[in-house]
Amino acid sequence: MIRPRLKTFEDFWPHYLGEHRNATNRALHFVGTSLVYGVLGLAIVVSPSWIALAPVIGYGFAWVGHFFVEKNRPATFTYPLWSLRGDFRMHGRMLTGRLSRDLERLRSVPQTDLIPG
Repeated sequence: MIRPRLKTFEDFWPHYLGEHRNATNRALHFVGTSLVYGVLGLAIVVSPSWIALAPVIGYGFAWVGHFFVEKNRPATFTYPLWSLRGDFRMHGRMLTGRLSRDLERLRSVPQTDLIPG
C-alpha cells in the first residue's frame, strides 16, 4: 500500500513520535540534541569551527538509537528538515514534561498507520 507523502509538520509529528517509541532511543536523541546546543554555544563563544561537530554529534546519537535500539530507519532520510524540527520539538517537550501526553495519544494509533509513503 502506497501512502501519500505527509504535507505538514503537524501531520509528520505523530509519524516522528511513532519512530521514537523506545525510551532509550528518545534518551539518546535527548543527549545528542543537548550536546548540539552545547556545541553551538562553543561555536559562538570559542570558535565558529565548532559548528562542524553539531551534525556529527546530533545525528550520531540519533542514528545509534534508530539503527541499534529502535531498529528502524531514521525519518531524516525522507523528511530531513521536519526530522530536525522534530528532534528539537521532542527535546523541548521532554524538558517541559509535555512529551508524555503526545506519547499517550500515540499508544492508541497502530504503528502501520504512521508510516508515510
